[in-house]
Amino acid sequence: MRLVQFENTQGQRQVGMVEGEQIHIVLDTTSTRELALAAIRNKHSLQEEVIARGTQPSDERYALALEQGRVLPPLDHQDPAHCLVTGTGLTHLGSASTRDKMHQQKAADPGTLTDSAQMFQWGIEGGKPQPGSPGAQPEWFYKGDGSCVVRPGAALQQPPFAEDGGEEPELTGLYVIGDDGRPYRVGFALGNEFSDHVLERRSYLYLAHSKLRNCSYGPELRVGALPSHLAGISRIRRGGEVIWEKEFLSGEDNMCHSLENLEYHHFKYQQFLRPGDVHVHFFGTATLSVADNIRTQAGDEFEISISEFGAPLRNTVQVSREVFRPGDVRSL
Repeated sequence: MRLVQFENTQGQRQVGMVEGEQIHIVLDTTSTRELALAAIRNKHSLQEEVIARGTQPSDERYALALEQGRVLPPLDHQDPAHCLVTGTGLTHLGSASTRDKMHQQKAADPGTLTDSAQMFQWGIEGGKPQPGSPGAQPEWFYKGDGSCVVRPGAALQQPPFAEDGGEEPELTGLYVIGDDGRPYRVGFALGNEFSDHVLERRSYLYLAHSKLRNCSYGPELRVGALPSHLAGISRIRRGGEVIWEKEFLSGEDNMCHSLENLEYHHFKYQQFLRPGDVHVHFFGTATLSVADNIRTQAGDEFEISISEFGAPLRNTVQVSREVFRPGDVRSL
């Protein structure tokens, strides 16, 4: 089942099921979060809750809704402060090689591993423990709350102080916290974990800064189990022409951590178990255009696609205006 959140032509929020070229409306539903919380309370799966509510065909053409920018992120919160956006890195086979291209350190001993390579090795050795057991901790980072998310098709805002704005083609896990304080996975979506890789390249210690940027995910929510092997394409277009494209792999067959282990090391923290909250978690990638010396420009378009996830996720890049200057803090 593939679900979308969108605004109809009257500007009202609705949830729909993608059926071919059309969107079938989920009856009496204005948000995926509300649908998911109802499923938890009714002891239903998300699919069972959709069936219980019923759907009806509509005149909404999916491609047109995307073109008009009316498709929303597939899971959000009406209060952005209650949507936390986070991620894990060095999770995919090959990701350490990509990272080390950005973080080569000179060492007296040629055999000395960078911090990135060492953490990746911990994942290889202990990132897939037996079910029910904790494994090696992954790299973890915070991107922001729901205010950093832009809808599919919208422009990712590159701050004027940024040194770069690069794509990261990833899968995202989308979660709600039930009334019982437990996390429930609503489903998965494509994601673009937009970051400043030139800043990160200066020093690994700048990684936290480099992640405090916009991101996007969707347009569709894939409900159910994740295939163990997924192959997608990441592209950058400039002036309508493809200037870079590369295959990227995901799914547990291509990862050094299990999804269960990544989820455990996020939700083990009590502050992430507040009932009603939404969590968006990026699972990482091994494929970045910056590793091929691509520098993006304002107006470039990112396109991330995996056939199993339906329509591709597209976003452009735009340089935002300056909102804060040195000395703007005032004493009271």
